[in-house]
Amino acid sequence: MQSSEQNKNAWNSGAYQSWLNRFGTPVEAAEKIKSDPRKRLGTALDHMGDVQGRKIINLMGSNGNKAVALSLLGASLTVADFSEENRQYAMELAQAAGVDLRYIVSDVLQMPENELDGSYDIVFMEFGILHYFTDLLPLFEVVRRLLQPGGRLILQDFHPISTKLISSRGTTAKIRKHKVDGDYFDTSLVEKEVSYSKFSESAPADEQQQKVYLRNWTLGEIVTSVAATGLVIKVLEELPNLSSDVFDKGIPKTFTIVAER
Repeated sequence: MQSSEQNKNAWNSGAYQSWLNRFGTPVEAAEKIKSDPRKRLGTALDHMGDVQGRKIINLMGSNGNKAVALSLLGASLTVADFSEENRQYAMELAQAAGVDLRYIVSDVLQMPENELDGSYDIVFMEFGILHYFTDLLPLFEVVRRLLQPGGRLILQDFHPISTKLISSRGTTAKIRKHKVDGDYFDTSLVEKEVSYSKFSESAPADEQQQKVYLRNWTLGEIVTSVAATGLVIKVLEELPNLSSDVFDKGIPKTFTIVAER
């Protein structure tokens, strides 16, 4: 199984409480999203166009923030994710926002066959997801089977230059330091704290519960895997740190791939 039991267990060991700590209650979070759903989606929306009436699936859609924002803009949303705690927060968020949301609790590589019916206009995947797979081809084959002819994959993730090669230290512009200390071509699994752990109030009784094992990919490996399934790549966009004009200047921080079936 590409997404290991360890990773699945980590995402079901405190995620809901961490989202409460990070975003507030679903009611509080819904009010913020409703005030400006476009802002919550960022540059991804530039590649989607008008989503009114579009059928969209958010693979590994976590706590539902992006799915709810798309629903508020008129899209029909499904989320697939293997965390029951993520589902709980997402469904409460959707209810508070007054939108409908389907949520499939499943490893995306083991989704029900009836979902792989080629009926989706858009498959949306964003930030911190590809590294959960030790083989990308099965993942993008699922994407291909979800999309209708002419349907579009919109994938955003952290740039491999920042995840595999360069480490950054410091929290102000004057002391922000970068160091090339990684191996861009390293294929090994790396043990990390699960991403939501920084929002936890205390360490779990069993710290191993919140460890995940990640495989960081090169940009070439990602692009090749998308193309190998027959999806046609239309856009490969590399972006700087959009949250700051000073931090990480000159370093690619994220990328976007748009591909069509």
